[in-house]
Amino acid sequence: MRNVLWALALLMCLSIPATAAAQRGGAQASLPDGEGKNVVEATCTTCHGLRQIMGSTGYDADGWHDLISTMVALPDAQARRVSGFLAAHFPPTTDRAPTLTTGDIEIEITEWVVPTLGQRSRDPAEAPDGSIWWTGMWASLAGRLDPATGEMKEYPLPATARPHTIVPDEDGNIWYTGNSNSTIGKLDPTTGEVVEYQTEARDPHSAVFHPNGNLYFTAQGANMLGRLDPATGEITEIATEARPYGIKVDGEGTVWVAYNGTNKIGALNPETMAVRYYEVPNARSRIRRLDIASDGIVWYGNSTMGRIGRLDPETGEIKEWPSPSGPSAHPYAFAIVDDVIWYNESGMRPDAPVRFDPKTEEFQSWPIPSGYGIIRNMWVTKDGNLLIHQTSSNRIGLVKILPPRLTSER
Repeated sequence: MRNVLWALALLMCLSIPATAAAQRGGAQASLPDGEGKNVVEATCTTCHGLRQIMGSTGYDADGWHDLISTMVALPDAQARRVSGFLAAHFPPTTDRAPTLTTGDIEIEITEWVVPTLGQRSRDPAEAPDGSIWWTGMWASLAGRLDPATGEMKEYPLPATARPHTIVPDEDGNIWYTGNSNSTIGKLDPTTGEVVEYQTEARDPHSAVFHPNGNLYFTAQGANMLGRLDPATGEITEIATEARPYGIKVDGEGTVWVAYNGTNKIGALNPETMAVRYYEVPNARSRIRRLDIASDGIVWYGNSTMGRIGRLDPETGEIKEWPSPSGPSAHPYAFAIVDDVIWYNESGMRPDAPVRFDPKTEEFQSWPIPSGYGIIRNMWVTKDGNLLIHQTSSNRIGLVKILPPRLTSER
């Protein structure tokens, strides 16, 4: 039954706007008639509203079957009836296809489906030993993947934790944000022991370790920022602007915060916890994630405007570029590798990783092979590759950035 409850990721995570009829207040959504309708109503609507199903971009029968299989275990005959019905009435569309741009860089994307169905795997991170860790938010677990063998192991966390983000420390401990139980937690992978630190903020969200040894975190719904001293367990929290989201540390030790509820970027002093705010043009601008280049320039994704931008902290100057897929691209995850910008167009289906070279101001993009869901965070590995995830389809991914080939090799 728990797997069925977690299956609400099946379509919710597709993040597709509902049809016009379904969007109207009080409108009664109903599925079209056909073989399999009763099964869909009895199975999918355990966790999904019909409007979410009817607003999907759609898949063929194999696509629906594959997606369903990552959410809930159904007898094959029943799964085929469900996927057949959905494919007949909600086939693939190209309404939100990304505008893919070509270039000279090649990548290889490897994806792994994690064990527990419907867990909404997210925010993978690399531990010092090279293993990949992730959180299973709806299953309240942490998972470990050996990328060399594909072997995976999952560790139970407190049932009410619903961990959002995971961050390994130098000793191999796994820290996570307890998004639903107001905690920062530490998992010892050797023993499985979990220690929780209670926060005032109700929903710790994203987190990052600082060179000073402290863990800094955002709390989106509580509009707070926090600092945890792992040595003492002391937590300091402050109120901040609306919906702090992504968080990174620059080379000088400043903690940078992206805001998803206002058109601002924050620079947090790690000692005083004072925040200096930079205003991004257009009051509609919202920033989910950001990263910092080696020259101290802050790069970010302007989700609501479909743009990426750079902020010069010294001058306050901001410049933005439109993402290839336009205003609806919804840049989300953000990372910098060798001073080249990587992000994704989460508003598109399939989601598309995008590369932007600040020197040439050229874009290049690729579709996600699995084609489901969106990337919400990226992690740069010690080898200069990217860890990604597909929350909706329980996938953890590795994007290997291949070295440029010589002209004679092409």
